[in-house]
Amino acid sequence: MRHRRKGRVLGRSPKHQRALLRNLASALFLTERDAEFDENAPKVKGRIITTVSKAKEVRPLVEKCITIARRSLVAEQAAAEHGTTAERGTQEWKSWRTSDNWRAWNQAVAPVVAARRRCIRLLGDPQAVSILFEEVAPRFADRPGGYTRIVRLAQPRLGDAGPRAILEFVGVRDRIVERSEKPSFEDDAPASEEASDETEEVAEEQASDEAATDTDDASDTDDASEAKDAE
Repeated sequence: MRHRRKGRVLGRSPKHQRALLRNLASALFLTERDAEFDENAPKVKGRIITTVSKAKEVRPLVEKCITIARRSLVAEQAAAEHGTTAERGTQEWKSWRTSDNWRAWNQAVAPVVAARRRCIRLLGDPQAVSILFEEVAPRFADRPGGYTRIVRLAQPRLGDAGPRAILEFVGVRDRIVERSEKPSFEDDAPASEEASDETEEVAEEQASDEAATDTDDASDTDDASEAKDAE
């Protein structure tokens, strides 16, 4: 029976599964690090390539960590109002430690510390957690969810032909949907009116020419009848 046993096994023991998901989630956050002089620098920031099953399994863990960090931003901003920029151990810092601002800061920063400890417990990598709270979470401060996406790759994995996919953060390489503009006929209206006016003028000219032709024919007929009467 599979009572309360959800998720994919991925051919591993439970401990191995947790270690695998932690490493994948930490690897995704570590791609956002400053790796200019790193020998193993990531090719693209905010993106990892893995199998489809692993990407679907690690995605909830990544989004859970981002949600925890995003919710702590309010407490972090409140703590910044009572904080200090003095260097640790200086006289200014010591005087701040004995003031009421330090007590207010200590109470305000407590949720942030708890959130960081919780993410360290989930990820197990302090560097990945610091990148999560400093760079990734502020990026999604106004987004209520859906921080990542999975894009399948056409080329399978070499060796066992496993289906591969890209797990990446949203907001960087999003597709922009452009809708076609509704055609407006306001500009064509004056042209149609001018065309109708020209058509009416042509019709009037033709009518006047026909009337003049009929008048000439009638005058010629009268002249011919008068000539016959004179004979």
